[in-house]
Amino acid sequence: MAEVIVVGGGVGGMVSALLLARDGHEVRLYERLPRLGGKLAEHRRDGFTFSIGPSLLTLPGLFQDLGVSLDLVELDELCRYRFADGSVLSAHRDPERTAGSVDRLSPGEGQAWRAYYRWARGCFEASRRTFFAGPIPGPLTRPPADARLSDLWAVAPGRTLHGLASRFFRDPRLRQYVDRYATYAGSNPYRAPAALGCVPAIEHGDGGWYVPGGLPRIAEALGALLDKAGVEVHLGTEVAGVLDGGDRVRGVRLAPSGESNGERVGADAVIVNADAAALYGRLLPDRRRLRRIAGLGRSSSAFLMLAGVEGRTEGLPHHSIVFSADYEREFADIFDRGLPPEDPTVYIGCSSVHDPSQAPGGAENWVMLVNVPARDPSRWPMPPEAYSGLVLDRLAARGHDLSGRLRFVDLFTPADLRDRYGAWGGAIYGGAYSGALAPFRRPGNRGPRRGLYLVGGSAHPGGGLPLVAMGGRIVADLVNEDFPSLGKGSRQ
Repeated sequence: MAEVIVVGGGVGGMVSALLLARDGHEVRLYERLPRLGGKLAEHRRDGFTFSIGPSLLTLPGLFQDLGVSLDLVELDELCRYRFADGSVLSAHRDPERTAGSVDRLSPGEGQAWRAYYRWARGCFEASRRTFFAGPIPGPLTRPPADARLSDLWAVAPGRTLHGLASRFFRDPRLRQYVDRYATYAGSNPYRAPAALGCVPAIEHGDGGWYVPGGLPRIAEALGALLDKAGVEVHLGTEVAGVLDGGDRVRGVRLAPSGESNGERVGADAVIVNADAAALYGRLLPDRRRLRRIAGLGRSSSAFLMLAGVEGRTEGLPHHSIVFSADYEREFADIFDRGLPPEDPTVYIGCSSVHDPSQAPGGAENWVMLVNVPARDPSRWPMPPEAYSGLVLDRLAARGHDLSGRLRFVDLFTPADLRDRYGAWGGAIYGGAYSGALAPFRRPGNRGPRRGLYLVGGSAHPGGGLPLVAMGGRIVADLVNEDFPSLGKGSRQ
């Protein structure tokens, strides 16, 4: 049995802590905020509830296997895409319905979408056997037992996501629809690897789900499981550093706070569920690794507008995307010029469509998200309040005019991501995926000292609820490999 400390109570850290406690290890978890869940969070005001993190649950079996028991609502229409010319594409749970929607948008392209979906399924299955199966692969890493030689080609190596979209579709609107999947990893589709295009295999294969009351209920359910498993959870307690014992870690040093006097807490293993840049920049300084992270470039950040909207919008789906007219320019603004896009693509989420508890009667809770650079908004050419006006003007021009309907609009900027979660400059996912080898250049789950591990959106295998849950399991397996426990096997 090992003494394990988990630094940070995001989903990845909670999954690792839960599995290791069930395996018989003694686990303590320290979270700086007064609640668990990390970016899986919500904002409440005047009877409205807004999810400010993930808003769609995919691969729910990853959480059900942990014992998370929640009612789930499966969405028939996963997302509605509105293009700059006013045309619309509806992505449905049923792949055949989606193919029909593609044909209505662009006659003759439905068959191309079916071919793309077959590719996405093959890519995802290859990734499950290889990339998602364990620690980040390397030249000396033995391939997983289920890996196949054909898996290498299934992910379209050397091709960008935009290149993949151009391979399957003639219609530029459908290419823009595929390019959108780069934003799931905070990346630029003109540089990101084609493997990000496997997302439809997840959304259409296993479905997209909503948790009544909002997705943060998942964090609450995991917290209850931690308590049942005997994990010692300390909220409102910040870790100031990882204790370096030379070739191994020795525990952590707590920051002075209401609960702590800045004492040192010993441990055999330390799992850091924080941004990799925070680990190697502050908790355990390592200039060489920090330079490697900087070489990835930051992922995009998010500008959130949380709006209490008067009245009901006829036909409004739970999730929709309002595309910009020039996607290439939009990503150049974000990643090359470091500017919030002048013509932004806007995600709109309205959970009150399926869950009346999320807004007062006769009103809606709109979450509007724009991808922006991971940069302090004080360096933007206009203040966030003015930029929110620009976003509302763009939406009004494309069929979503909220004039006279807004009770309030609360803003959440890259500075909030940076300050609240310690995100690198406000980057949602740490480093961006750029180049064919981008997935293999991300920080690994094993740190440079024995007993040090990294989990979360900035580390392998990446960000988003399914991937950080996979990462939590990968790290738990690594700890068990390094510190065998007699209790292993009692996880369920």
